[in-house]
Amino acid sequence: MDLLLIRHGLPLRVERDDGLPADPPLSPEGREQAESVARWLAHESIDRIVSSPLLRAMETAAPLAAALGLEVEIEPRVAEFDRDSALYVPLEELRRSDYPAWKAFMANGYGGGVPIEVFASEVRAALDACISRNRGRRVAVFCHGGVINVFASQVLGIARPLFFQPVYTSINRFAAASSGERSVVALNEIAHLEAPRRVGRG
Repeated sequence: MDLLLIRHGLPLRVERDDGLPADPPLSPEGREQAESVARWLAHESIDRIVSSPLLRAMETAAPLAAALGLEVEIEPRVAEFDRDSALYVPLEELRRSDYPAWKAFMANGYGGGVPIEVFASEVRAALDACISRNRGRRVAVFCHGGVINVFASQVLGIARPLFFQPVYTSINRFAAASSGERSVVALNEIAHLEAPRRVGRG
């Protein structure tokens, strides 16, 4: 089967003072990114759409679901590791506003929240189940940078679970054979952000 892991679009910065999870929506730019990735993928034969329950992922999935007439299926185990944080700052904004904090985050490769071992186990179990239920299908999973990293690191045999920064609405493609073999087809595919959609795409 073909598994597409798609990072959400650019969210807003949210800081709550009541201690509840920030769970930010998409920014105007993020909504444009979601529309772009929907146009790009609408011509592929996608059988199912799955999303993290976090707002930024569900809002990114919505345009493609509408274009294809599919329901968005929610999978709680592909929510990001910072799901319970009352503060959400997009990494690009953090880099501009607090470069030392951004540098420390990138060096450590993990920003805290759900323990990394628990997070990685949840993600892998969710995506393993998705693969086993969808043999011969193409499934689009709208999720988060941490989710993409954890799965890609497993497929590539990389010890560090968080090793690269997926671009907003990047498409990360994996092939999963019925024999259990898995491979990376593409990481950080962003052609939909770089040029207008061309009919046929070649």
